[in-house]
Amino acid sequence: MRGLAAQLSLPAPAFYARLRPTVTVPHSGIAETHVSSKRLTASWCRRPPGRLRNELPSSQKHRVSRAAPFSQNASLAFPSTTDPARTSSPPLDEDGRLDTSVFQNMPFRFDTGIALFAKRTPRPFPPPFLSPPSGSFSDPLSTHDRSRDRRRAYVDGHLIQGFTNGDDAVFASDYFICANDGVGAWSTRPRGHAGLWARLMLHFWATAIFEDAAAKGASYCPDPVAYLQRAYEQTIEATSPPNDWQGTTTTAGAQLHYRRLTAATTSSTDDNSGDDSRPSARAGKQGSEDVEPLLYVTNLGDSQIMVIRPSTRELVYKSAEQWHWFDCPRQLGTNSPDTPRECAVVDEVPLREGDVVLAMSDGVIDNLWAHEIVERVSTSLETWRAGEGPPPHASTRRRIKIRMGKEEDEMWGEEEDDSGMGFVADELMEAARTIAVDPYAESPFMEHAIEEGLASVGGKLDDISVVAAICKRNDPR
Repeated sequence: MRGLAAQLSLPAPAFYARLRPTVTVPHSGIAETHVSSKRLTASWCRRPPGRLRNELPSSQKHRVSRAAPFSQNASLAFPSTTDPARTSSPPLDEDGRLDTSVFQNMPFRFDTGIALFAKRTPRPFPPPFLSPPSGSFSDPLSTHDRSRDRRRAYVDGHLIQGFTNGDDAVFASDYFICANDGVGAWSTRPRGHAGLWARLMLHFWATAIFEDAAAKGASYCPDPVAYLQRAYEQTIEATSPPNDWQGTTTTAGAQLHYRRLTAATTSSTDDNSGDDSRPSARAGKQGSEDVEPLLYVTNLGDSQIMVIRPSTRELVYKSAEQWHWFDCPRQLGTNSPDTPRECAVVDEVPLREGDVVLAMSDGVIDNLWAHEIVERVSTSLETWRAGEGPPPHASTRRRIKIRMGKEEDEMWGEEEDDSGMGFVADELMEAARTIAVDPYAESPFMEHAIEEGLASVGGKLDDISVVAAICKRNDPR
């Protein structure tokens, strides 16, 4: 990826206008089509002739389905990073990872799996984001045997959450998944580091979510734009002088929550479920009230969140891509005018138990069409459940060691893939990689490039990041 915010000397690509519909299936079961205009530009790019617009169309502003109303108050839940009252101690478990126990009485959870393919070796994180080479005077003075990119990375004294994949970064937990896609063109700049920007944005975003859940306890309700805005401000602060590291990244995250069902909602769900074998879409109880899983999807740029229902091989939801022009998505970071508060799109998506949620970088969606993703996920999950997949530990160890490296294998640990999500993510990543490295394959990126009048053939070689999560009911506490 792609369009670079800081390349002011380069002329803009040919201006174009194309409407690409995004279909969202709301709780009622009636499909709604949001048509997102690609006829956008940005103030930091040289403008092509003619009158241009630099604002989001109405279909790309904060958009929510008919679930619980989403607050768009001007005052955010978190203050600016310059506020000394800001919480600086995220809730961590004994392994240094964000502690999911802060989400109290959650009736649903995610089981997750990650698969990654990098088109090139990522740049190592620069100081001060690396741990010191020696921990005490008793350590050897020489540390040449330690590869720099295998030291654990820290910010504000805390282990940076998630994993790096080339210029991408991913995060997976029981209640939040995310895929950020750093703009690779920054690798040509002396102070450019898109992978660092993608990872820090992800770290601060996840930290904001967990800190808010810890502070509010049982009364917790997500505020997605506030979290992303806070992460954006903290990343700017962390990469400003004297550190001075530049970059931009797209971002897409999905947070699992729930909503209480009224009698009218339950009746509507039963009437539209289309499955007589299931009494209703109700999947759990919170006290004496019926509840159902609810997904908060936040997107800025061309990474994507997708919801698939394997039982019916159905695409329930996919987020809309945001562009300035072809191959130049909206992005957060150096010289970019885009901000979460102004440009992030939030959707609320009702789920069912067994639905699979995917967070993917554009290395997947540029090489596979939506129907291919649905088919691959559904088929691989069936294969796993039939007992034809690899052993859980073997799948996890292979994915982590080959795709991530030794140090992050230690961070991940020996977690069994009982849900099959690791296998599903691996299969989807491999399908996208096969197209990406094939110079004669047909791909969505090739099709879109030809529509723009650009010569293109074969797949698009890019970092491929997949986080797969299946919605399950939590064990009673």
